[in-house]
Amino acid sequence: MAHFGIKSKRRSFIVVPVLVLVSACVGGLYGPGSQVASAASTDDEISSSVKDFTRLYSTVEQNFADPLSADKAIYGSGDGDGAIPGMLRTLDPHSHFFDPKALKQMRDDQSGHYYGVGMEIVSKAGPSGHLQTIVVDPFVGSPAYKAGLRPNDVIKNVNGKDTDGLPSEDVVTLLKGPRGTPVQVKVARGEGADELTFNLVRDEINRSSVSASFMLPQGVGYVRIDKVGFIQTTGSDFLAALKKLDEPNLKGLVLDLRYNPGGLLTEAVTVAGHLLPKGAEVVSHHGRASREQSYKATEGNHGYNYPIVVLVNRNSASASEIVSGALQDHDRAWILGDNTFGKGLVQTVYPLVENTGLALTTARYYTPSGRLIQRDYSSVSFFDYYYRNNTEARNLADVKKTDGGRTVYGGGGISPDEKFEVPKPGPLEVELYVADMFASYTKHFFSLHKEQLPAGWNLDSAQMDTFKAWLTDQKFKYTDADFAKENDQIRRRLQMDIYKTAFNVDESTKYELETDPEVVAAEAAMPKAQALLDTLTKGRVEKAQK
Repeated sequence: MAHFGIKSKRRSFIVVPVLVLVSACVGGLYGPGSQVASAASTDDEISSSVKDFTRLYSTVEQNFADPLSADKAIYGSGDGDGAIPGMLRTLDPHSHFFDPKALKQMRDDQSGHYYGVGMEIVSKAGPSGHLQTIVVDPFVGSPAYKAGLRPNDVIKNVNGKDTDGLPSEDVVTLLKGPRGTPVQVKVARGEGADELTFNLVRDEINRSSVSASFMLPQGVGYVRIDKVGFIQTTGSDFLAALKKLDEPNLKGLVLDLRYNPGGLLTEAVTVAGHLLPKGAEVVSHHGRASREQSYKATEGNHGYNYPIVVLVNRNSASASEIVSGALQDHDRAWILGDNTFGKGLVQTVYPLVENTGLALTTARYYTPSGRLIQRDYSSVSFFDYYYRNNTEARNLADVKKTDGGRTVYGGGGISPDEKFEVPKPGPLEVELYVADMFASYTKHFFSLHKEQLPAGWNLDSAQMDTFKAWLTDQKFKYTDADFAKENDQIRRRLQMDIYKTAFNVDESTKYELETDPEVVAAEAAMPKAQALLDTLTKGRVEKAQK
């Protein structure tokens, strides 16, 4: 028999109990409909299956040409390859096995905090072709931000370890650590690649899922709950953002849920519940082995009936679909954008041995009108489901009505009330971005401009001419006609990049969103949201008079 280290030996002893527990969960949820039959036969079937698997595993362990890794064979290496992940892939796209690292990461993500230096980084190919780690932005108030790290800094070394060629996730591991511990970061900055050394002290990093909130013109507020998703603080962060925007005096609200992957149900209920009348249903869920449960607005909107436009796209999923679906069903908001992803399966996380976990689908989500959120996955591969999905598919048999009598469909996520096609970047803008010209010029710009830029600074035509001259010096080929055609889009993207270094990522984000064509369209759609409210109010009055 092949020899394993202590860790592998210890894990091989827990293979059978883990499989029994997982099989029991699956059998209880997806087994035969008759409880009597399952009680009589399921135990025998599980026992037989476990014995078959044990014999197969033993044969592989003894005879495979190379030493066998028990961890990889049973738990996989994170790509769905392993006995348990493979079994879960036969169920649905969202049941998932967590190894200890993944389970800890999930819990950290849901809590919204961790210990580190506080910055977003990304891996990019450098001039030599090797991976370089680039600072996207230091989080405002974090140790990295306070120390003076900037967007576009190239991380060269962390605590004496060279980072060239390392993927960003490995660099993240180097940067994270216990609170109060030191970490030294060396970066290259600017065209001369001057190396700067920063001695940081790790601290608790709190990420808010409400990444932007500010006032738009005409008294309309803007709040974005983005890619961080719905975490443990989302509800309170959302209420705090509305308070900052002086909610009682809002003339309207743009709620941006684009690229929001979902998250905690409780937080989605809090967000939607604050915008709906007290007692209104937000969502319900039920499954074969789980009773129906309804979630309602416990506090309500306190009479704040300002119009709302919700922005969604194909990457809006799960909890963001619960919020947008509830607001649409109750005619509380005008939904603008693209069809959402269509993820309406409830996962219950079961803790297993050795800090592993099982996220098992146990029920399905339904909007207040009763329509199913989940998109059909029965006839497509998981790859097509995630990456080549037709999110406009809907179940024509799942037809429901909103409170105001509008027709809505289930089985395909949330269809917007108004489609918005995002303008595609022009070919020159794409070439400039791929060639890293925006970031490179930003470095060049600040090597010449040492003074602090004034608030509200904008790129003027003379400065755009300077940028064009610099592109020529860099031997970047373009035509004046192409540049003139895309001048406004190029200027916007370049100014966003300069703002990150001149001010901070929050100011850059605010400028980006204020000039975002879809946000501008949301402001223009505010009368449509008001019309929904007026129609609903009129209907309630007429009903009360009967």
